[in-house]
Amino acid sequence: MATTKRPSPPRPAPKKSASAHPPFTTVLLVRHGQTPTTGKVLPGRAKGLHLADEGRRQADIAAARIAELKRVDAVYSSPLERAKETAAPISAARGLRTQVDRGLLECDFGDWTGAELKKLMKLPEWQTVQRAPSMFRFPNGESFTEMQTRMVSALDRLRAAHPGGTIVCVSHADTIKAAVAHALGTHIDLFQRIVISPASVTAITWGPGGPAVLAVNSTGRPLTDLQPS
Repeated sequence: MATTKRPSPPRPAPKKSASAHPPFTTVLLVRHGQTPTTGKVLPGRAKGLHLADEGRRQADIAAARIAELKRVDAVYSSPLERAKETAAPISAARGLRTQVDRGLLECDFGDWTGAELKKLMKLPEWQTVQRAPSMFRFPNGESFTEMQTRMVSALDRLRAAHPGGTIVCVSHADTIKAAVAHALGTHIDLFQRIVISPASVTAITWGPGGPAVLAVNSTGRPLTDLQPS
């Protein structure tokens, strides 16, 4: 008598391990150190502006803080001198070479480049810059929205090159503020409420759920303490 072979029960699908998720990638955004014109002039992309003695001291402190981390995969910098000079001690402390990336450039302030801040503050457009920056374009320069798109795109590209790693990006106050606002889901019209001091470190990590802001404008807290909650 022939027997009928019973079909084997379906095997349960293998469980996905935690390693299947994309790894966290952390970006340390460092503003360049103080220059002789910090707080006095809108230097923009003008060449030839170097760090002041205080700025070099600030850069050394940032480098010492970053040197405490277990891992740093790369150091990137805006092409401007003040940014590269801030990146230099960080790269030296980590035994890395600074890589210049134009996506980290300062906002293009156009005709406002080099103007004294106290004079700019008297212009009627200044209130728009502070309260509704999405509505303003610098004459013959960038809009804040364009600057934010450029900066965020650069960070997306750079972090994608180092999955699961930590990278340093030395940039400028407005570009870092714009990146923080984007990571927080905050409209660009509110980004002026964010403070980014010279040589401060701002940390953003990207994981499966998107970005998480670990620190903003950090100038003293040990960076080894920064991790997602």
